[in-house]
Amino acid sequence: MHTHQNRQKYFVVEGNIGAGKSTFLKVINTFLNAQVVYEPHTKWQNVRGENLLDRFYSDTKRWAYTFQTYAFITRVLEREQAALQNDKPLQILERSVYSDRYCFAKNCYELGFMTALEWKLYQEWFGWLVEGYMVKPSGFIYLQTDPIVCYKRLLKRNRQEETSVTLEYLQQLHNRHENWLIQKQGITKSIIDTPVLVIPVDKDFENDRDVQKAHMSKIIDFLEVQHEIPGALSARIEMLV
Repeated sequence: MHTHQNRQKYFVVEGNIGAGKSTFLKVINTFLNAQVVYEPHTKWQNVRGENLLDRFYSDTKRWAYTFQTYAFITRVLEREQAALQNDKPLQILERSVYSDRYCFAKNCYELGFMTALEWKLYQEWFGWLVEGYMVKPSGFIYLQTDPIVCYKRLLKRNRQEETSVTLEYLQQLHNRHENWLIQKQGITKSIIDTPVLVIPVDKDFENDRDVQKAHMSKIIDFLEVQHEIPGALSARIEMLV
């Protein structure tokens, strides 16, 4: 398991549904010399002709455990396959298996969408695989967003599978992210000391170049100063001037 792709340093952009993670990663891709790895949405929407993501939202109780299991598998594969082709000094991922564990899967269980047995099974194989076989991220970049802002952005993008997502659900997920990334409650010891860069993104940044540059400057400081990646981001750093 100690292959080249597993040894590559990587960081993760985390945040609620509608926080703007995909848009943020496009900005990162413009400014920074890093490989960007997006969530494998297309794999979730087409599992040999079946839309698992749509089934999860349409009948969450039936499909929660199935979806969370497949989400884990595809996240790991997406990163490893991208790493094989990576010529950049690091990877920056959209979400991780940890947000699945501490936000989405946990929320499914506590809302009654997973049985007690399914939750026990999930925790058992998750702990075994993550603690025994996965390289830990070097840091998290948390896009902290008001759930109301997330809800408005979600309505604006109008994805078919998300029509059933409520403001209440987004508030629950927001609380999960805060408990995990800010309070660090109930998380595994292996990531409890993993540094977290918090970037508030209530203000629109998609079309504001100055806001984008401000966010990128924070990330450059986070990656280079705290993690000693000298020159790793230099290829496009002149764009920040």
